[in-house]
Amino acid sequence: MGRVRSALFRPWTAGVLMVAVVGVAFGLYWFQPWKLWQDETVQEALPQVTAVAPAPSAGSPSGATATPPPATPPPAGPTTLASGELISHEHATSGTVRFVRLADGSHVVRLEGLDTSNGPDLHVWLTDAPVKEGRAGWHVFDDGEYVSLGKLKGNKGSQNYTVPEDIDPSRYTSVSIWCDRFDVSFGAAELARA
Repeated sequence: MGRVRSALFRPWTAGVLMVAVVGVAFGLYWFQPWKLWQDETVQEALPQVTAVAPAPSAGSPSGATATPPPATPPPAGPTTLASGELISHEHATSGTVRFVRLADGSHVVRLEGLDTSNGPDLHVWLTDAPVKEGRAGWHVFDDGEYVSLGKLKGNKGSQNYTVPEDIDPSRYTSVSIWCDRFDVSFGAAELARA
């Protein structure tokens, strides 16, 4: 009788075991819990744009040293248009966010002194959402307009994210470290105009 009983339960046990293994594998892939203990530090300098000196014209007499002055003054260095301090949402997050116009007129969002948790599918979003403290602010950043500036390069350090040329900076008022997989903000900063 014991042999008959064990024969009846083997397929059921194997099926449950198979479902459990698949469930654990999917959970590990989806949540990636090991990232909570892995820090990625990225230290980038603020991009500097240098003006290119014009080449001498082909018709210049040899040995001529005088060049006409440039029609416009050389571009100024990077200018901070707006900035803010990161606050914590689902994960403890700190650092400074700067919205910077470079000398060539392009824009970058710069994270300085970033310190947050690592996680799956983290992005840097430029948004028009208000920054709210506590749980009330965790899920608001995908409610309005937002632009993904790319995957978070590292959960610690200072990093630059290029803003697409067709983006009007005046329409966006905040930056979020957004977990796309779970639709939640790890931390965010309200941008105050300089």
